Amino acid sequence: MHGTVDGFSYGIVTPVVAFLMACLGGALGLRCTARSLRTERSFKAGWLALGATSIGSGIWTMHFIAMMGFTVRQEVLSYDRGITFASLGLAIVMVGIGIFIVGYRGATPMALVTGGTITGLGVASMHYLGMAGIRLHGQFEYNTLTVSLSVVIAVVAATAALWAAVSVHGFLASLGASVVMGLAVSGMHYTGMAALSVHLHEGAGPSAGDSPATVLAPMLIGPVAFLVLAGVVVMFDPLVVMGRPDWEKRPPRPAPVPRHLPSFPEPTAWSARHQPGEGSSSPHDW
Repeated sequence: MHGTVDGFSYGIVTPVVAFLMACLGGALGLRCTARSLRTERSFKAGWLALGATSIGSGIWTMHFIAMMGFTVRQEVLSYDRGITFASLGLAIVMVGIGIFIVGYRGATPMALVTGGTITGLGVASMHYLGMAGIRLHGQFEYNTLTVSLSVVIAVVAATAALWAAVSVHGFLASLGASVVMGLAVSGMHYTGMAALSVHLHEGAGPSAGDSPATVLAPMLIGPVAFLVLAGVVVMFDPLVVMGRPDWEKRPPRPAPVPRHLPSFPEPTAWSARHQPGEGSSSPHDW
């Protein structure tokens, strides 16, 4: 028996809130990545780790909020806590690998393609591992072509977001890059959900696992609290918010040209020419 899937049980509320959370995590993570390129090597790893955790927390929170609107009308869904939280760790690790590659290699084509591919695959892996944590009396079936399209969307958009983060400076550019990252995560999520169909087993009892209500608090409080703390760090670092300082954007002033004062002969030279001696008159000769 096929189950009736509804991904918008709360209307447009869950997609909009999920997109905003993805943009928030992307904005913080990409600005930290850009900041790492303009800092000393000893602090680079710290900024990159903060950026990876911000993006991972943002996309994981986005996925969970979007899944709050996901229902199968003939079945009550539950969640496996271990797999659900493992998807968060997977997202942070894979996004971190991609960001560290770009952070240490810079905006070279090879680094962007490699980092963007790993980051996009991290987003997709988090999504499908999180879906594997859903418990119901049945099984999920996916359309291979649509799943492949969702992965391509994640990889292409993640690569574009990383390029914008390390190549274009300024607050507006960072905001645009975070929107691209939010579109990557949201587009990948709902494309992947469009590939889903549910086959239910008849005559089954309640499914095993934790209900959404029991995992809601730990799933949201931790990542959201981290995003708030990361936002505080970003707000207190003007270089993260505004990009390069104004004095780095202006061309350096030319060195002042030294002024050359007119030179006069030494007084001794004039006096030597008028000393009494041969060929000169003396008061005693008068």
